[in-house]
Amino acid sequence: MKVTIIGSGYVGLVTGACLAEQGNNVFCLDLDPRKIEILNSGGVPIYEPGLKEMIDRNRAAGRLQFSTDIAASVAHGDVQFIAVGTPPDEDGSADLQYVVAAARNIGLYASTPKVIVDKSTVPVGTADKVSAAIKEELEKRGQPADLCSVVSNPEFLKEGAAVEDFMRPDRIVIGTENTPAGLRAKEQMRKLYAPFNRHHERTYYMDVKSAELTKYAANAMLATRISFMNELANLADLVGADIEAVRQGIGSDSRIGYGFLYSGTGYGGSCFPKDVSALSKTAREHGRDLKILDAVEAVNELQKYILVEKIEKRFGKDLKGMKFALWGLAFKPNTDDMREAPSRVIIQELVKRGASVVAHDPVAMPEAQHCLELDFKGNPEGLKRVSMVDNPMAALDACDALVIVTEWKAFRSPDFDQVMQKLTRPIVFDGRNLYEPSAMRELGIEYYGIGRHN
Repeated sequence: MKVTIIGSGYVGLVTGACLAEQGNNVFCLDLDPRKIEILNSGGVPIYEPGLKEMIDRNRAAGRLQFSTDIAASVAHGDVQFIAVGTPPDEDGSADLQYVVAAARNIGLYASTPKVIVDKSTVPVGTADKVSAAIKEELEKRGQPADLCSVVSNPEFLKEGAAVEDFMRPDRIVIGTENTPAGLRAKEQMRKLYAPFNRHHERTYYMDVKSAELTKYAANAMLATRISFMNELANLADLVGADIEAVRQGIGSDSRIGYGFLYSGTGYGGSCFPKDVSALSKTAREHGRDLKILDAVEAVNELQKYILVEKIEKRFGKDLKGMKFALWGLAFKPNTDDMREAPSRVIIQELVKRGASVVAHDPVAMPEAQHCLELDFKGNPEGLKRVSMVDNPMAALDACDALVIVTEWKAFRSPDFDQVMQKLTRPIVFDGRNLYEPSAMRELGIEYYGIGRHN
């Protein structure tokens, strides 16, 4: 099938590459010429395991192309995926200006029937806005108003495992309307996703609004589990319990399961913070407060400060002249995404108290440098106290303690003798509970985890 992907960001690139891998002819559009230049020169503007190899393979096979040509992109695809950004607006709602602009461009150039797929994470009712924008442009040109039909097909991709998630999905959610045009669109989507359903049927068909809400509901549930466990971990610290034992005890219940029950420094990234806020905003627009989600957000913001609180408790509030090694900058491993990353809060708070920070991340340091320059805008002296090194052990040299923020595999089994030798004091603040407290004590390391008998 001929497919157009509008937006060559994280979701768009993964969607386009994976659909091309199944033999479709895919045209990826982006209005950022720098991004398209990177892609056409063999680069990839984001880090995602396996993505570059898949893009290279399908570009070489002639199934994948990148362009800024809007008219060509609309002419190409019988199915048009809208995968543009929906950043949070000032009031917490999703900013739909890029989605609506993409819809208008389709209406400006479409001359044959198209299935329009909302792939971006959008609030309930967005498909109606997309449909209205397309129809308005079609009618201006004298084209039939029903030339294009809009469906909802939300993404469920985990950063760091997005290619695998797309190729072997838990579920495929498709929302269509029960109209002749909607039924035709449903059949087109069935054909497009047929290769992903060969082992067993993974597709759930529903109405458009239910599909739109499903995406937000999924992320809100996962965010709730994370904040819930962080609340329990903080209580475990106070009462002397071990949150890891608690996690195993409740996770063994089949009604609960083990997924997303790990305590830490709070969630970040491009999805959970934005989607929880947008869902709460949608509820308020309909006269209802989602009190649980408001609490989830509040807990998560406080949790980003938990390691700083532990450091303060150990060293005092004045950290002037102290130096901390920090392992992990990205909000999670296997990505370079720094959006809402807890590391940004931790670094700013340590610097605010007079400390300096030497950081290492296997992938995210270039993006982190850009983000920290924004965070410290107006405070150049503070930024000077933050440095980055290419080796995790080099970050430890003459530091007063190690702070672990992201659970990269490379950090799970370090040479602890070397760690102790390089640090001025053998102290570890582990924001991801990578190590066993008893093992650390045996080594002579002063260890502070999250809810682990501190």
